[in-house]
Order: sequence, then C-alpha cells, then structure tokens
Amino acid sequence: MTERVTYSAADDMDAPELPSWVKEDAHAMTYAQAGVDIEEGARAVDAIKGMVHETYRDEVVGDIGGFGGLFSAAKFKDMEDPIMVSGTDGVGTKLQLARICGKHDTVGIDLVAMCVNDVLATGAEPLFFLDYVAVGKLKAEAMAEIVSGIAEGCKQAGCALIGGEMAEHPGVMEDDDYDLSGFSVAVVDRPKMIGPDNVREGDVLLGLASSGIHSNGYSLVRKVCVEGKTHYELRLEQEVLGGESLQTALLRPTRIYVKPVLAAIEQHRPAVHALAHITGGGITENLNRAMPDDLDAVVTLGEWTMPPIIPYVCRAARLNETEALKTFNCGLGMILVVDPEQAAAVKATLEEAGETVFEVGRVEAGEGIVRYENEGTLFAKED
Repeated sequence: MTERVTYSAADDMDAPELPSWVKEDAHAMTYAQAGVDIEEGARAVDAIKGMVHETYRDEVVGDIGGFGGLFSAAKFKDMEDPIMVSGTDGVGTKLQLARICGKHDTVGIDLVAMCVNDVLATGAEPLFFLDYVAVGKLKAEAMAEIVSGIAEGCKQAGCALIGGEMAEHPGVMEDDDYDLSGFSVAVVDRPKMIGPDNVREGDVLLGLASSGIHSNGYSLVRKVCVEGKTHYELRLEQEVLGGESLQTALLRPTRIYVKPVLAAIEQHRPAVHALAHITGGGITENLNRAMPDDLDAVVTLGEWTMPPIIPYVCRAARLNETEALKTFNCGLGMILVVDPEQAAAVKATLEEAGETVFEVGRVEAGEGIVRYENEGTLFAKED
C-alpha cells in the first residue's frame, strides 16, 4: 500500500518561497495598473457595434457581447447533405507594413479574404466570421479602425461578423504592435461540392485578376522594398507603379472573390469543376491542389497582365520566373477549372460581376502537378 505523505504549509521549511519581486509591504495592484484597461476594452466594443451590425444576415441570433456567437442553421434543412467548411488564417507580416505606414483600415479586409477565399474553393458559401485581435496597448479608436476593415471584408463576402476577441498583451507586445487571426465557417450541399474529383482532361483554366501582392510573401517584400526607406519614400508616387506609391500598392487589400464566383457556379452548374485560391506558394504550389493525381494543370505564361507592384517586387528581389511563380500570385488571385464547352459563358458571368478574367491554360493527362508553357514570358507584357 502506498504511504500518503502530508505536510503543513504553515511550516517555513515546507512552504514555497514567494517570488523575489513580491515584497512583504507590497500594496495591492489592480488589473489596470498591470497594463490591462477593462474600461477601454468596453469602449472599444461600443465603438465597433455599428460596424458589426452592418454585416448581419437574417440567420444571426442575438447580438455581440455574449459568451458565444449564435447563428441559425434553418436553411440547412433544404439541403440534401449539408457540409460545414471551416477555415482559419492571418495576415502575416503585412501587418508590420501597416504599422510602419500608420494605416490600419485595410488589413481587416485581408484577414477576411484569406479565410473566405479558402473555403470558397469547395464551392461553399461563407456564413459567419470570428476574429482575434491581440494588441500591446488597447485603444478604442485604433481598434475601431482595424475592425472597420474586418467588417468591410465580411460585407464583401456576404458573411456575418458574429464575434471575436480583443486581447491586450502588456509586457509581451509593444504598445503599438498587434496581430490578427480569423476564422470562417461556410456550408455547401455535398452533391454540389466542387474539387479535384470533378476535374476532367480538356478542362479550361480561367484566372481571376489579383489586386496586387494580396497577403503572402511580405517578409520578402519588406526586405527588398521597405527596409531602409523613409516614410516620404514609401509615400512617393512612382511612374513604374502606374502613379501609385509603394505604400498604396503594397497595402491594397486582398481581393474577395466570393460573390462573383458563387454566382458563376450557381448559374452554370455543373460547369465549374474546381477552384484554386492562389496564396503562399504562388500558382505552382496552389493550382496543383485542385488537380487529381492523374491530371496536370498546364498554364500558358504571357496570357495575362499583372498589377505593376508584382514585377516591381520580383525585380527588386531578383527573382527568376520559376521563383516568382512559387512565391507570389503573379497577377492571378483565383483560378477556376471549367468545362471547356461552358468556359465562355462562365467567363462572361464573372466579367459582368466586375472580375477581370483571363483564359490561362488547360488540363492534360499527367501526375497532379502544375506545368508551364511559353516559359520566359511571364513578365513580357510588363516590359
């Protein structure tokens, strides 16, 4: 039988020592004195309520401020086999550029875009969104600026912002530092799901124009385009950037493709077979995710134009064509794999919705990879 060992905490020999920074005559310390201002947090919540309400859909139940966001699943009853699709992501080191430039109203759009464009790849409709904002020092006005972008992203995607968290991290983060992460939930009826299993040899690749760098590769971007530059230089308009400044071009938010793509899928069902969201890894390491193991995506280079900031960054980093294609989106933020007989109709629908669409290749027998033809011409239209 195991012997039970006991000791008395009143015995100085047994009691744990107090940390060295705790003095016997120390006074009580409040949470605010420790660096966390609960009242400022409440003021921040009040500041964002109106923005949050503008994103609400009919399915939203209640209001922000509860322990959990509520969303009705009643519409699922009309589906044969509703599949929930979830996605989470962040904005990465693009936030550092936003902090340097003092502009925080667009990175929230990036946050939403990175999540909803991912779940869209199954043909799912984003329903609601949650955010997490960690800051060094909470300021209601700054938080409202950040959340205004998140709310705008949700409106563009048609999803509701039903909850989130604002966390103050004094002593861990600098006062003006912050980080963002987001979480989206979408739904698709299983018979209407799209993906690699639907792709066929001969399918056409339709590329949707990106708005710029989007939200990937910013550690490299900052290294070659931002470090060592003054605020004046970042704000200086440049002819090579089409008259824009580096700040404007680099902080342009990620394009959200949800509404136009869902409309094309619905109007031309089942013409759209698969989607690829072109994020970190570029075209090379994302389009292959939409291919089955026995088919390749053959991309014809030189068939589309790029926002000027992309070749600008690639040249600054001295990236060759191969490296560029697996680092940045290279001007295509989303690629659709489409039935060749309905490709023209799908393209027309997307263009009517405001998208710039390029036919950029086809699907051939292979081994589930991305191949390129017309190599050496990626930057031809920018030269």
